[in-house]
Amino acid sequence: MKLLVTGATGKLGTKIVDVLLKTVPANQLAVSVRNPEKAEGIKTRGVEVRQGDFDRPETLDTAFKGIDRLLIISADGDNETRIRQHTNAVAAAERAGVKFIAYTSIANAQESKNMLAPTHKATEEAILKTGIPYSFLRNNWYLENESSSIQGVLAGAPWVTSAGTGKVGWALQQDYAEAAAAVLAGNGHENTIYELSGKLFTQDEFASALGAVLGKEVAVQQVDDASYAEIMKGAGVPEFLIPFLVGIQKDIREGTLEIEGSDFEKLLGRPAAPLSEGLSQIVQSIQ
Repeated sequence: MKLLVTGATGKLGTKIVDVLLKTVPANQLAVSVRNPEKAEGIKTRGVEVRQGDFDRPETLDTAFKGIDRLLIISADGDNETRIRQHTNAVAAAERAGVKFIAYTSIANAQESKNMLAPTHKATEEAILKTGIPYSFLRNNWYLENESSSIQGVLAGAPWVTSAGTGKVGWALQQDYAEAAAAVLAGNGHENTIYELSGKLFTQDEFASALGAVLGKEVAVQQVDDASYAEIMKGAGVPEFLIPFLVGIQKDIREGTLEIEGSDFEKLLGRPAAPLSEGLSQIVQSIQ
């Protein structure tokens, strides 16, 4: 049985490989990466490193050869780019005779109005069309995505948001990684969908939890989208990132991440780490 993880040098991919190596012999694990030089650390642990570029399908044919169970970690980029890249990966998996595909998707992918959802909806549909047994890991939101805003609070800034009372099911990347590893290396996950989230919290509740970790009150500054964009610009956020950040705030405000699942318990035998515990970890990593 040979397992393969794509995007294994990314933040989530690195964590998934670490988890897998606790239970899977290194010679049963392979990774597919665009730049093998960045995977030297993985290679030294006995894992086979294969070159695979989602924009060059011929490299994926080689990367996926002889693979039984594949985890496709969603790529970065705009929706059009990602849909093209993911479609290439799914088609290569079918050509290679892969027997199982797990995919890191987004909460409520098929119905979601989230700005990121079109990529995940299209990828899920492409996988379904192959007829290959699958598992869709519908991840809510990474707690680590808030690191720069937490850093701002540590420097004395308020918690700035235009998300209103919208709720998010934040969880640590480590929890998402452990869930993905459990599905890729485990049994009985054929043709499953897992909605993975922590408990749902508003921005105000998040800031309150952060304040409890820091031992101080964290002021919340609720603004409109235009003001949020200006504040982010003033904070030195790169110009190209601002529309994305504003879009996510709008999506949260409109409830697209207000999807609470209990599937961490199915996969890990426990819920996601509590918000306070996750925030403590992130604060410690920043300080």
